[in-house]
Amino acid sequence: MEKRPPINVYAEATPNPASMKFVVNQYLLEEGSVEYTNVGQTNNSPLAKQLFAFSGVAGVFISSNFVTLTKVGDLDWYELIPIIRTFLKSYLESGDPVFTGPREQVADETIARTKTSSALETKIIEALDEYVRPAVEQDGGAIHFKSFEDGIVTVVMKGSCSGCPSSTVTLKSGIERLLKQLIPEVNEVVAEAV
Repeated sequence: MEKRPPINVYAEATPNPASMKFVVNQYLLEEGSVEYTNVGQTNNSPLAKQLFAFSGVAGVFISSNFVTLTKVGDLDWYELIPIIRTFLKSYLESGDPVFTGPREQVADETIARTKTSSALETKIIEALDEYVRPAVEQDGGAIHFKSFEDGIVTVVMKGSCSGCPSSTVTLKSGIERLLKQLIPEVNEVVAEAV
C-alpha cells in the first residue's frame, strides 16, 4: 500500500476581505477552475457541498491547488480559518472525492480557446495566461477570456476577484493598461458579471 504524504493546508488573505484562499499541497483540479455561488450548484462536488454547510459560506471556488471561500455577514475569518483548515485536511486525507461528476465550468476557458478564430484573440488569451492569470490566482481568483469585439476585451473574473472592492482598479489600472501596451487594438477591458 502506497503511503500518501500528509496533507497540509494553510490560509492566505486575498485583496477581497470577504474571501480567504486555502492552499493545499496537492492538486484538487488539474486544469481550469470551478465556482459555486450556492449549494444547489454542488451536485458534482461533495467537497463544495460540505463547505457550504459552514455558517456564512456564500461561495466556493476550486482551482489547481486551492479553495477560495467567500463569506457573508460579519463573521470573523479569525474564527473560521482553523475550523475550515481542519475540515479540509481531514476531508482530503480521507480520500473522499473533490468531484464526482463533470465539471462544466472547467470547460469555459477551453471552449473560449477552441472558438477563438482570430490571431488577435489568441494573442489576447496568451497575454492573459502569461501576465495576468498567475497574479490573479495568487490572490485566490481566476480570469477567463470571454470575447473581443470593437476594441473591447470582455473577461469573467471568479473566486476572490468576483465582487472584490479592488477588482475594478486591478482591471482598469493593471489588466487594461497591460493589454493596451501589448496589443494596440485593445481599447478597453470590461468584466462580465457572473
